[in-house]
Amino acid sequence: MKKIIALLVFSGLFLTSCNDDDTAVVPGPTEPTPITYTSGSADFTKYVSVGNSLTAGFSDAALFIDGQNASFPNMLASNFALVGGGDFTIPLMADNFGGATLGGTPVLENRLILSFASGSPAPVQVEGTGTTEISNTLTGPFNNMGVPLAKSYHLVAPGYGSLAGVPLGLANPFYARFASSQTSTVLGDAAAQNPTFFSLWIGNNDVLGYATNGGAGENHNETGNLDPTTYGGSDITNTNVLANVYNTLLQTLTANGANGVVANLPDVVSAPFFTTVPHNPVPLDAATAATLNMAYAQYNAGVTQLVGLNAITPEEAAARQISFSAGATNAAVIIDEDLTDLSGFNPALVNMRQATDQDLLVLTSRNFIGTLANPSDPTSINGVAVPLADKWVLTPEEQTTISQTVAAYNQVIEALAAQYDVALVDANAYLDIVSQSGVTLSDGSTVTTTFGTGGGISLDGIHPSPRGYALLANLFVEAINEKYGSNLPGVEPLDYTGLYIK
Repeated sequence: MKKIIALLVFSGLFLTSCNDDDTAVVPGPTEPTPITYTSGSADFTKYVSVGNSLTAGFSDAALFIDGQNASFPNMLASNFALVGGGDFTIPLMADNFGGATLGGTPVLENRLILSFASGSPAPVQVEGTGTTEISNTLTGPFNNMGVPLAKSYHLVAPGYGSLAGVPLGLANPFYARFASSQTSTVLGDAAAQNPTFFSLWIGNNDVLGYATNGGAGENHNETGNLDPTTYGGSDITNTNVLANVYNTLLQTLTANGANGVVANLPDVVSAPFFTTVPHNPVPLDAATAATLNMAYAQYNAGVTQLVGLNAITPEEAAARQISFSAGATNAAVIIDEDLTDLSGFNPALVNMRQATDQDLLVLTSRNFIGTLANPSDPTSINGVAVPLADKWVLTPEEQTTISQTVAAYNQVIEALAAQYDVALVDANAYLDIVSQSGVTLSDGSTVTTTFGTGGGISLDGIHPSPRGYALLANLFVEAINEKYGSNLPGVEPLDYTGLYIK
């Protein structure tokens, strides 16, 4: 009872204090405090982005208007405009097809889109003829200097935008559309704009070509070749070459006091281009499996016999045994150049084995694995009776080469970012998170790198979707804010599509 009385006394005091003027004061709705965005110590007045396809907004295996407008630099520019950033011009393609011609001859293919026409969803090229003609050159300058296909050393190569060099494979068709001259360089055209702020993301293609071609290229960290003019498209750039070029890029871009942001490189083998096709994708009935087992019996026996001659270890001989069974999950037969060469003993003992779950079959192999190399021979199955060539598979050894190369490149990028005092984006760690666990958005949905459905990677299996680029844009904003003391808001990923559907 005493507790109740005390409570009533307290309540009375509270009511008395609220009614001293005999008028109840009811608080009204409060207006949200407007946010004042600041640039911190950075100057975003003139922003220029430098890089390759990731900078250009390339997705679904092509460059097209909608993708270019959804590039992460264009998203950054929209943030920079809040704190005094100027216009951001883009060398737009002529349409949304993605294909292009040179002198009327097709040189670039149309973009991919998910089609349900066959009853099950599958990537197909957009139908129609594009209107982008490479020789119809554009007048710059352009703030987005992202050039698809470019490797690090291409950014400093005179003539990389030469129209005459395009059909000879000596120049880049994308850059040829907007190069300031036939002898200009990408870096020169970027620096000529005297940027106050820049982004630089380059080096991915220096190892990506090797990866997408199944390791069928030269690793110039092993050859020691420091002359990039002799490199093939599938070769790995020597780390010292990349380091020298990267130093030149940052030295030039910061020469007039510009601030900037750079990004390190993701370990490309985590992309769905390498993780979508299983190692055992071939269905076989019992009769076909038996026929194939008979065909490989001589090979299996020949490999085993050479163990007794010490030509091969028992472990490798066991790994090279090939067998099939009725069912939907037969492992593909692959060529593996790292196996012991037994052709000197028997030309029929080629370097082949069945794939394991440690091998990565590239995405493009799905187009023909299980089909017949000879339509009149039901056993001539690609990936079974006809082994997959080296370019269709990344073996564990090749994966290690790629990962070691990316790690070496990233050490260079991180050291030079510190040397030139620019912001650093850890794209490697972030994209690993997207790949392993996904990123949850404001509506509760999750973006992953799962091919076709994850929302983070486009249908080429390598390049981000617009929503994926939005996640990257926010990663860049976070690094910029931390380095320069700005408070840019970033973008809403849900404003950008995760997949174009036909």
